[in-house]
Amino acid sequence: MKDDAALAPVPAPHAPGAPPVSAGARRTLRLEAEEALRLLASVPLGRIVFTRRALPAVRPVNHLVDRGDIIVRTHDDAALALLARAGGTPGVVVAYETDLIDVEARLGWSVVVTGFCRLVTDPEEAARYRGAIRPWTDRALDQVLRIRPDLVTGIRQVAAE
Repeated sequence: MKDDAALAPVPAPHAPGAPPVSAGARRTLRLEAEEALRLLASVPLGRIVFTRRALPAVRPVNHLVDRGDIIVRTHDDAALALLARAGGTPGVVVAYETDLIDVEARLGWSVVVTGFCRLVTDPEEAARYRGAIRPWTDRALDQVLRIRPDLVTGIRQVAAE
């Protein structure tokens, strides 16, 4: 068996420069769709959820928000790119989740968007997005996907007053 120290959880750091917050009472606030999309746009990475072989699949991807749509890049043979290519109109149903949570303070927010995902087929538009979204992985991410939000939900976890 491996060394127990190697299996011990690593504490996550709190926000840089912020004093640690003691665990206390919390309350959950619902976010309006506009605020949820603004928060989603403020972070570079999220998780896209789609159906693959009748089962849920989740992939981390980086994104940008353009005129209310979520734009992501993926590689040519990615399962989602293949589904989107075959999906036609209106596209493939996906969920997209992102968050920013201080695990020590147990404060933060989470946003989930559900909508249809389609390939960006206009060459100039796709090239513009490729230039704007820097991949977090070393794979060639030649496909650009657009998620058109139909349902936007979010919560913010705050300290109770």
